[in-house]
Amino acid sequence: MKLAILDRDGVINQDSDAFIKSPDEWQAIPGSLEAMARLTQQGWKIVIATNQSGIARGLFSMATLNAIHMKMRRELAALGGMVDAIFICPHGPNDQCLCRKPAPGMFQDIARRYEVSLKQVPAIGDSLRDLQAAHSQGCQPWLVHTGKGERTLKKGNLPEGTKIAENLASVIDTLLAEA
Repeated sequence: MKLAILDRDGVINQDSDAFIKSPDEWQAIPGSLEAMARLTQQGWKIVIATNQSGIARGLFSMATLNAIHMKMRRELAALGGMVDAIFICPHGPNDQCLCRKPAPGMFQDIARRYEVSLKQVPAIGDSLRDLQAAHSQGCQPWLVHTGKGERTLKKGNLPEGTKIAENLASVIDTLLAEA
C-alpha cells in the first residue's frame, strides 16, 4: 500500500496564528488539492494527522471541525481526489496527551489502523513537531516552506534525513516521479 501522511494547516490549507475556526476561513493553498488528487489517482492513500487545539481552547466545536473537513473533502472530490482518513488531536498544549504532535500517538494509530509499518512513509508538515512525530515512527519527514515552514527551517534542528520542498504539490510531484 502506498500511504502518505499530511499535516493540514500550512500544508494543505492556509494557516493562521488565530486558528482556522470556520469553513469560510479554510482556504486551500494553491495547487495542494490538485496534487492530492493526482496522488489519489495513482493509487495512494492520503491520511491527515492534525493537531486541532482550537477545540480544547473553545475556539470551535467538533461539529465545526467536521464542517471544515467536509469542505476540504468536497473541494478535493471535485478534482478527483480523496482523503482516506483524518486523525485529529483535540487537546491543548498542556494536556499531556499521547496524540498531540510531537507525541507519536496519531502516527501509532495510523500504523494500527492500516496494519503497516510507517518506515519510510512520507509525512509532510510545516512545523518541527510534525517532523518529530513522523521521524519517531520511522517515516520520511518532509518540510514544506508553506505555513510555518520558513520559520521552522530558520530555527533548524530538523530530524535527520528531513527532505525540504517548496510546497505540497512539489512533494507529491517528487513522490510520483520516484514511484
